[in-house]
Amino acid sequence: MIAVAAGTNRIDPYLIPALDGVAYGLLVFVAASGLVFCFGVANILNLAHGLLYAIGGYTAAALLDGGWVSLALALGVGVLAAAAAGVLLAGLLTPIATGNHLSQALLTFGVALAGGSLLVAGFGPDDPQVQVPAALEGSVVVAGHRYAAYRLVFIVVAAVLAAALYLVVRRTRAGMLVRAAVDDPEMVACLGVSPAWIRAGVLAAAGALAGAAGVLGAPIIGPGTDTADTVLLLSLVVVVLGGLGSMAGTLLAALAIGEIQTLGVALMPSAAPFLLFAAMAAVLAVRARGLAGRWSAA
Repeated sequence: MIAVAAGTNRIDPYLIPALDGVAYGLLVFVAASGLVFCFGVANILNLAHGLLYAIGGYTAAALLDGGWVSLALALGVGVLAAAAAGVLLAGLLTPIATGNHLSQALLTFGVALAGGSLLVAGFGPDDPQVQVPAALEGSVVVAGHRYAAYRLVFIVVAAVLAAALYLVVRRTRAGMLVRAAVDDPEMVACLGVSPAWIRAGVLAAAGALAGAAGVLGAPIIGPGTDTADTVLLLSLVVVVLGGLGSMAGTLLAALAIGEIQTLGVALMPSAAPFLLFAAMAAVLAVRARGLAGRWSAA
């Protein structure tokens, strides 16, 4: 139970870790939603998804110089580069797009290994430093505690991205076609819309989301030799916990992961390395299909 300290300026000592958990969870949500979207809609198991995040992270490390212009440039370049990688991946997957997931996993895993090696060769084996805008380097006061300004801004931006994703899926024609493709791809084809183009668009959108997460989340999960593996592992846990193809389940699972990764360390440091997988096992033991079902914007 979270303790509440007495006094006007003394607050719960776990408030900051909990806030960190929200930031971490929203970062995982933005990164993992692309994988969930890809798996739930395009029916493709993309084990190169972490590589798309790493592209955004390395782009941030290369372009950020402490100014707002460089942040906008890094975001634009990172999103476009990751989206282009998603389209390239869609082209490579075309012959086995309707095949079994084992073939897709092997191909995308090979792409992830090759792409990761290229990034390390290009940027070096050391983890690069990421320089955020100078105005966001300081801290702000949250309920009497100092908290990193960048993380607070990131929470707001990530929440806006999550709301935008919901509106795109729920309120736009593109979102309607994507949802229709889940239920009846033959009907969508009869409307003159190629399911293959929808699949390519989904992979591009998944790449763009991962690229945006990589740029904006670089100060939280920074670029490095194990970044792609870390993000892929977290994204797969979100898929399992949230339930295949559910936006609401994805958000709930990502926030849960964020709190487990931060509050878990604060409350039970000795058990922290096992908490994430223990929680996943507990959820699956009660609800085998995850917290929610298939893709829906609800």
